[in-house]
Amino acid sequence: MYDPCWVRVMDIQRQRQSSGFSSRLFSLVGIIGLFAAVIAGATVWLLLTDPVTVAESMDSGEVSPLVQSLAGSIYDALVRLLRYL
Repeated sequence: MYDPCWVRVMDIQRQRQSSGFSSRLFSLVGIIGLFAAVIAGATVWLLLTDPVTVAESMDSGEVSPLVQSLAGSIYDALVRLLRYL
């Protein structure tokens, strides 16, 4: 005998459980994206506030002054943010 109520119960789809790998992958991609956004923002900020350092670094081909300035500007921004909070 055909019972439509029984068929509906059997047609319930189980939810697929997310694997730990995919959640970790998305977390890793998010962290890398956030890091890239911070570096890009700091580079633009450095270009606007200290163009001489950027120009000298590009002219000489030496990136250490640029990296030091970037690290300093990111550090200063974090200190100001933590003071604000």
